Amino acid sequence: MYNFLFYFLIELIGLFYLILSFSVIVIYFIIMILSALEMRDYRRKNRFADYEDIITSPIAPGVSILAPAYNEGSNIVQNVKSLLSLHYGKFEVIIINDGSKDDTLTKLLDAFELQKVSYAYNPEIITQEVKGVYKSQNKSYRRLTVIDKENGGKADALNAGINISQMEILACIDVDCILANDSLTRMVRPFMEETNRKVIAVGGAIGIANNCDVQDGTVTKYRVPQSTLGQFQVIEYCRAFLMGRMAWARINGLMLISGAFGFFRRDLVLKVGGYFPKTVGEDMELVVRMRRYMEEKKIPYKVSFIPDPLCWTEVPEDVDVLGRQRNRWMRGTIETLQLHRKIGLNPKFGILGTISYPFWSVFEKMAPIIEIFGLIYTLILLIIGDFSALYFVALLFMIYLLSLLVSSFSILYEQISYNNYKNKSDLKKLIWIILIEPLYIHPKVLLWGLKGHLDFIIGKGGWGQMIRTGFKTAEERKTIEAQAEKSL
Repeated sequence: MYNFLFYFLIELIGLFYLILSFSVIVIYFIIMILSALEMRDYRRKNRFADYEDIITSPIAPGVSILAPAYNEGSNIVQNVKSLLSLHYGKFEVIIINDGSKDDTLTKLLDAFELQKVSYAYNPEIITQEVKGVYKSQNKSYRRLTVIDKENGGKADALNAGINISQMEILACIDVDCILANDSLTRMVRPFMEETNRKVIAVGGAIGIANNCDVQDGTVTKYRVPQSTLGQFQVIEYCRAFLMGRMAWARINGLMLISGAFGFFRRDLVLKVGGYFPKTVGEDMELVVRMRRYMEEKKIPYKVSFIPDPLCWTEVPEDVDVLGRQRNRWMRGTIETLQLHRKIGLNPKFGILGTISYPFWSVFEKMAPIIEIFGLIYTLILLIIGDFSALYFVALLFMIYLLSLLVSSFSILYEQISYNNYKNKSDLKKLIWIILIEPLYIHPKVLLWGLKGHLDFIIGKGGWGQMIRTGFKTAEERKTIEAQAEKSL
């Protein structure tokens, strides 16, 4: 009897993994088709668009750029100057010094001639104590406001910025990101084009600036990163933004807008209570909460996505730093899904509850656990002698080919749409990474995801230390290369 139950369970698990494998194949083919259709429509729609009209349009919404800063003294002045030089008619830049322990605030005060002002601060969202608000005496920096507050984390800092913001649209960014000059005009356009559905948030694609030339706050020449981990993230970001999020935007199922570059309606953010400080996935949690609010109020809405490369960031190339980042992403995903488990498989929440939430629960949250149990299951089959090598190799090869196909198409989308990586040697590096990623890098991602689950279970929180090396200008790169040649 026990033997029967054991082998019945083994067969049942095998059937589960077979169905799951074919489900993955079907789902990713659907995602590839949806993203291709959305990219085609976006390019057609924007082929003759004149974004200059938005800059001077009287109906263009005002934008409050919110940028939390913690120990950013080495680059803060240049980063703020870059934000102040963006091409848009009506915007303000709010830098939130979140209890920095270095000279971030001092450098801001000196560089922008800031003075503490008597400000009628109305905390619609409760945050850590705000110690002061600073404005410049120089009219050239009239758009700039600096908040100095006690440390409370990124979400808390953003909430302080929301409290003091004056514009209709909130642009929440990382202060060390590089924004294209026309980034505001392109990101506000969906808010201006809404018809029967209210656009509540717009996400943007993130580019990787490691090893690129940066001039006056703009990426002037693209290169793939020099490290294997950096090159892997180029492919990963193309998959995530140009394929995944384009497909989800197509069916209005987008659950995540990158915390490095996202635009939100201020009135709705206030209605839902701002960012939730007790999660490390504050960006995803806010989007889900805003969508949940609109579904419960039965208000037609949309979360849009702009695939143009408008924002660039430095990604970690150290294995320990990247591991901490992925650990945090996993914990943030788990926390958000736990907080909003009411919407899971609930038809009341439309696509959000019936498609998006189950997908994230299975293919994002549970993926590492499912994979590790699959390996354990394979070992059990080997031990009991019920292992089909042909079946195993065929299934493994099929999943491997799917990985190659999805990654290759994501790079193809980038080349057709933007062609940023013009150097053939860069493309060869990316193709090589596509070939080895499932075998060399994916196991690391799997372990980082499992560690995220374990840390969530034991209650280990925090962001972990993120180390950045900083962007290199074209002149700095030439100097480095010249010094390298002399040393040979």
